Amino acid sequence: MSLHLASRADMPDSAPDVPEIRSIGIIGAGQMGNGIAHVSALAGLPVAMVDISKDALDKAMQTIARNMERQIGRKLITSEQRDEALERITTSTDYASFAGTDFVIEAATEKEAIKHEVFKALCPHLKPEAIIASNTSSISITRLGAGTDRPERFIGMHFMNPVPVMKLVEVIRGIATDEPTYRAVEALARRLGKMTATAQDFPAFIVNRILVPMINEAVYALYEGVGDIRSIDTAMKLGANHPMGPLELADFIGLDTCLSVMQVLYDGLSDSKYRPCPLLVKYVEAGWHGRKTGKGFYDYSQDPPAPTR
Repeated sequence: MSLHLASRADMPDSAPDVPEIRSIGIIGAGQMGNGIAHVSALAGLPVAMVDISKDALDKAMQTIARNMERQIGRKLITSEQRDEALERITTSTDYASFAGTDFVIEAATEKEAIKHEVFKALCPHLKPEAIIASNTSSISITRLGAGTDRPERFIGMHFMNPVPVMKLVEVIRGIATDEPTYRAVEALARRLGKMTATAQDFPAFIVNRILVPMINEAVYALYEGVGDIRSIDTAMKLGANHPMGPLELADFIGLDTCLSVMQVLYDGLSDSKYRPCPLLVKYVEAGWHGRKTGKGFYDYSQDPPAPTR
């Protein structure tokens, strides 16, 4: 299946050519990386997924297969579509596997220094016209792009978790991002079955600028004794019709990620209302990052999970 993102007949004479994205590279085999690989392969795109750990890559492939099996059970895809999609995904620990790739998205840890190191190592392996995206949920796209050899072909493409389920992708242009790159990524998102919201390059963009401070305020409510974990989550589920309470949601996102977003907001906007709650800091320092570590505001070694306080 070929991808035709745009043609001269579809655009005004003055419109720039929009590059075709025929293959995708993904850096990081974690929750976000394997989710992006999942939807990309189902959309008919060859996917190269790279991680520093072969064990992480093997685990990611098992996760993708398991999640596709669930989709088969819900009659969203067929077993043939699953088999074809899995065959489109290759894994490696070497960036050289991206040599012929049209588009590479980074889904590494939400730490700016780590992302800069990733892009520094990545760029020498890419063809000159390749587009780079970051799945960052909060860090400046302008700043990340400036650290590469192609800021005009660098963009933010923030998928929501879990990627195979959530429909939204935030598209964030850095100050140097050119129009063809933006259009190509918009069209790619549509091919993946997503809807886009374009965000300006301000700290945390749209979703996390609103969502994570709400979570931080819920942690303050716990910290100050306004309510316990169950009461806070029940109040927001039944009183605001949220599908998850904010503390349960924090565990799902990852408390380390929530803290990183709050730190980006606090540092970037210099406003005390974005100060991370000390209790959130303490949980992260303890290694209680939520579901992925087995403990956060809830203890996931129990069934059902029980509050930790």
